Amino acid sequence: MVHQLSIFIQNKAGTLEKVLRLFKTSQIQIITTTLADTQDFGICRVICTEPERAFLVLKEAGITATLTQVQAIALVNTPGQAADALEIFASDGIEISYLYSFLLKDKGVLIFKTDNKERVDQIIAEHCLTTLNDCDLIKLAQ
Repeated sequence: MVHQLSIFIQNKAGTLEKVLRLFKTSQIQIITTTLADTQDFGICRVICTEPERAFLVLKEAGITATLTQVQAIALVNTPGQAADALEIFASDGIEISYLYSFLLKDKGVLIFKTDNKERVDQIIAEHCLTTLNDCDLIKLAQ
């Protein structure tokens, strides 16, 4: 499991920069980020080197954020690996709420949220998929 920050930001100029500036001034390295928007606000999801401290920094700055655990798996960096992994989950009826992916040191990384963590953990073990935790991602990012 990996800790993920979900940061709620207004859809107006400068708000995302303010959030990123807090990470910079706090010397917290962002490993990956994704931004989804709605009409009134955006949700910036962040995986970083110090998620608990980042959460406190954001809170002290008056920025609404949550800290949650999400699944993370490493894949071989070849075309189709993400599709193959998702097929395993789909064939077992696992619903993925959201997913994002990126590359670190020739590894594909899938970050995803599901409502059935226990079953996903079983499927990962049954299919010998490689799980990642916070420390694993930090090592890959260095």
